[in-house]
Amino acid sequence: MSRYTGPRLKIIRRFGGLDLPGLTRKRPKNTNPPGMHGAERKKKSEYAIRLEEKQKVRLNYGVSERQMLRYMRKARRSKGSTGLALLQMLEMRLDCIVFRLGMAPTIPAARQLVSHGHIEVNGRKVTIPSYGCKVGDVITVRNKESSRKLVAAYAEYPGLFLPDYLEFDKEKLRGRIKELPPREQICAPVNELLVVEFYSRKL
Repeated sequence: MSRYTGPRLKIIRRFGGLDLPGLTRKRPKNTNPPGMHGAERKKKSEYAIRLEEKQKVRLNYGVSERQMLRYMRKARRSKGSTGLALLQMLEMRLDCIVFRLGMAPTIPAARQLVSHGHIEVNGRKVTIPSYGCKVGDVITVRNKESSRKLVAAYAEYPGLFLPDYLEFDKEKLRGRIKELPPREQICAPVNELLVVEFYSRKL
């Protein structure tokens, strides 16, 4: 399945009004699932529950199914918890870091900033949203009036809390990654163990 580009509030309603901050900051007035019979309660199978958790991760971070499989393979080879390793790799994507720093209101907006060449990593322009950042990397806005004006406007948007593993200078529009994100600071409302179980039969 490719990256989702359809109505975002429809996705939020599908998950019962669940908050997916990476996808959208808007809230639907009706939290029932879309469709004529959306309000009816239906018992979900174990497979459906695991599938839904996987979809939450994909949609929140804006990654394709192929990318998810690649991240899962890397996570399984890492030491420690596979689920935590998966979430940390997704959180360390450049588009997600730009979003967490408050340079963009959503991950899709952050992806556009990166793709259009407004962001630098360690002084070099990077246009790949999936670029994997590392601890110690410095993320800045390019020293161009158009870039700084755009990000400054985004920075005024009421954002999420700035996690402790990041630091951000709002005046210089400069951020730095201090450490890998701990699980309690990853604001992804998902059960990563169910995601790992979903992919265990595919890998």
